Amino acid sequence: MVRKEAVRLVSAVFRAGNKGLSPSWSIGGTRFKSAMPQPTETRDEDLHHKDGKVLHPHLLNENVMKTQYAVRGELYLRAEQLRKEGKEIIFTNVGNPHALGAKPLTFPRQVLALCAAPFLLDNPRVEELFPADAVARARKILAAFKGGVGAYTDSRGNPMVREEVARFIEKRDGVPSNPEHIFLTDGASVAVRLCLNAMIRHERDSIMVPIPQYPLYSASIRLYGGTLVGYYLDERRGWGLQVEELRRALKEARDEGKLVRGLVFINPGNPTGQCLSEENLRELIEFAYQERIVLMADEVYQENVYQDERPFVSAKKVLHSMGEPYRSHVELLSFHTVSKGTAGECGLRGGYVEMTNIHPGAIEEVYKCASINLSPNTMGQVALSCLVNPPKPGEPSYDLFMKEKGSELASLRRRAHMVTDGFNSLPGVVCNFTEGAMYSFPQIKLPPKAVEAAQAAGKAPDVFYCLRLLEATGISTVPGSGFGQEDGTFHLRTTILPREEVMSSFVERFQKFHNEFMQQYA
Repeated sequence: MVRKEAVRLVSAVFRAGNKGLSPSWSIGGTRFKSAMPQPTETRDEDLHHKDGKVLHPHLLNENVMKTQYAVRGELYLRAEQLRKEGKEIIFTNVGNPHALGAKPLTFPRQVLALCAAPFLLDNPRVEELFPADAVARARKILAAFKGGVGAYTDSRGNPMVREEVARFIEKRDGVPSNPEHIFLTDGASVAVRLCLNAMIRHERDSIMVPIPQYPLYSASIRLYGGTLVGYYLDERRGWGLQVEELRRALKEARDEGKLVRGLVFINPGNPTGQCLSEENLRELIEFAYQERIVLMADEVYQENVYQDERPFVSAKKVLHSMGEPYRSHVELLSFHTVSKGTAGECGLRGGYVEMTNIHPGAIEEVYKCASINLSPNTMGQVALSCLVNPPKPGEPSYDLFMKEKGSELASLRRRAHMVTDGFNSLPGVVCNFTEGAMYSFPQIKLPPKAVEAAQAAGKAPDVFYCLRLLEATGISTVPGSGFGQEDGTFHLRTTILPREEVMSSFVERFQKFHNEFMQQYA
């Protein structure tokens, strides 16, 4: 009887739906009505704007309109305009090493050249022009990439490169890695968005993100219709992570009915440059286990460490060292890229995400979504292969490779000191040392008259300051409000990437501008 009623109920719903009616039915004398949305009269203004355009700002996806990305926002657009007008601009708004003078590492580019032009391998003089290990690597890659780099690969990326990534992780952490749980992507940003898109179902679904944060997270969470829950890093303690703040942010979010599903941490930090300790990572893992939250470990700056007190340690290594129940229960997504480190190959767009303790069914669904793009770009995959499987001791390219990497890291360490010391020498500026990554995030203590002038101009005070800096010096930065900051504080983010000879000029220009600005609004 119950079965017959159920069949009748479903049939009634479909019949009514097909007729465009609001279906209703009764069981046991109780009347029910469907919540199915009913068709409404279609108006012309719902289809196109009065100017005739269908793709009009008033008729776009609401989430697209609400999405903001400060790194290439108002300041960047003004800088581009000034550049076109002939003004010299130092673009420190984005971590783009090669655009600011960094040289490509030789070995990866040799391999890339041979893979892009495989006919060079048939030249009898190829080993006079290229070292033998670069030639051997190119041949191995081309043998694994059926059809060469001009052909699609598996949607997760080439199996050989995924195996190389797995071996890199195993060597780094002493922990097994499954290449079937590794997705190669067009930079780590695509991997982050792929995971967020799978995780966010509706606006109540929330992701915890450090404040200050990299705007990739706020923009992507908004784009996919979720909610960002910020937890503040402690500027007074070197942008330290406090577990009490995690608990505060989580409780507040849950009290508001939000469903917290993921927690992002960036190590080393962007924009703050701090390096998390192993104890910090243990606290994050315990927190995620207790609260049933997926950890998203943004570890793209793992090579960029400029102090010795807290060397980089991966979240996966710490997770494994903690044993059970953490080792097999905490869900972890780990991201890396060729865009940062000493390679700095931003334009090649190579990255990956490794999925640890993620349900196989969920991995299959992410694979389906990755398949929509057919495959990640192949040159990025080749660059990633060189990142995770560099020349080895005794091979022809090894000495030069290590010299290039060591020289660049030493220079970045010097620049980190130059920028931090330069900021801290200024009145009204406080800056934590850039322990890692590629950025400095000083706090600018703006005088009340400067805040009033900003309000009169219709600008946030830090935006006002950064615009004035750009106009006066050609230095393009990003206001702290684009990353999030405590109320009443004002910051800016700059990279430490200009070459050392340019960095001296950068510091001098900044100091001159700041002193004049503070005098004007004293």
